[in-house]
Amino acid sequence: MADIKYVEVQYLKSTFSDVDVFTFPMKVNDLLSIQYVAVRGQSSEEGAVQRILNKRRIQSIKEFILKGNMFFNTFIINWTDMSFEPKILKDVIKIPLQGRRAQTIDGQHRLVGLQAAINEKPEIGEKEVLVSLCLHLTTKESATIFLNINSEQKPVPKSLIYDLFGEAVEDKEHAINRAKDIIDILNEDKDSPFWGHIKYPGRPRGQGDLDLSVAVNAMKKHFDSDGVFQRYNLSEIDIQVRIIMNYFNAIKSYYDTLGLWENKSKNPFFKGAGFYGAFEYLVEELIAKCQLEKSFTMATFQKLLNFAEGDVLLTSDLKNFDGKTARKEVKKFFAESSRKNSPSVDSYEF
Repeated sequence: MADIKYVEVQYLKSTFSDVDVFTFPMKVNDLLSIQYVAVRGQSSEEGAVQRILNKRRIQSIKEFILKGNMFFNTFIINWTDMSFEPKILKDVIKIPLQGRRAQTIDGQHRLVGLQAAINEKPEIGEKEVLVSLCLHLTTKESATIFLNINSEQKPVPKSLIYDLFGEAVEDKEHAINRAKDIIDILNEDKDSPFWGHIKYPGRPRGQGDLDLSVAVNAMKKHFDSDGVFQRYNLSEIDIQVRIIMNYFNAIKSYYDTLGLWENKSKNPFFKGAGFYGAFEYLVEELIAKCQLEKSFTMATFQKLLNFAEGDVLLTSDLKNFDGKTARKEVKKFFAESSRKNSPSVDSYEF
């Protein structure tokens, strides 16, 4: 076996919740050479708490770095390799560099953004960043650190705790919390069809269109332990958000061609019955079909919805119905659009 290369740096030792933390400067290239990401829900190893990457955020970080910026806050990693341990001496720590040996606990998007920037400007890899190293954390310890960091720096979904700890955490309000968290994301993400359209309690008239409580009530039961997302192993909040956003963006695409999505008086999905019916159609009909197709992309939803050109449901189409009947009319419209615009039997091969 080839000799292991070490980098030797001075460190500062601290303790967080009985966990020893070693903080030191490190070249970006050296950090990239030893770190890896263990995504919760996809990795069974201890310490897996990271979420699925957000490509738009990575692009933004890359552009930030290429403009000459660097990060002041530390990258937190969890050493997992039992074969080659860091050598902690009195004044310095020696870090083995070969191989992926340390989980990224905080900083995965920054690291991927750094790698993307290095691909264009290799000299960035020689710059230094601060690293905080922990040794052999359990998943619960990693999650505690992850939630502490993100809770302090920016809000994280309350229901994320359930994703991190699973059944080890009792969360009787998980379904409601999850629905509220997703609605918040839909309201705040600029790529969301509901960006800025959620009406929160206490806000002045004219701010928001779709009532928060209505949206939460429409969604909450489907996030229960026996709900459709759990049944199809779609329990991660990042995955759920992508599915819901892709679905409603697919619907929005048909309305955008007519310039109607932002028309509050004509868009039925800014109203309770329209949103309710559309969400029920997603969970009752489309989740299973998407799983069979192994795709939850916006293009897949467009194909399954299959609205005829210029044929969309309007608020006026629902005005003579009570709420429950209006929801059924929404689902009926979706189902009939899909059916009547499907290929004729002559186009099939048998």
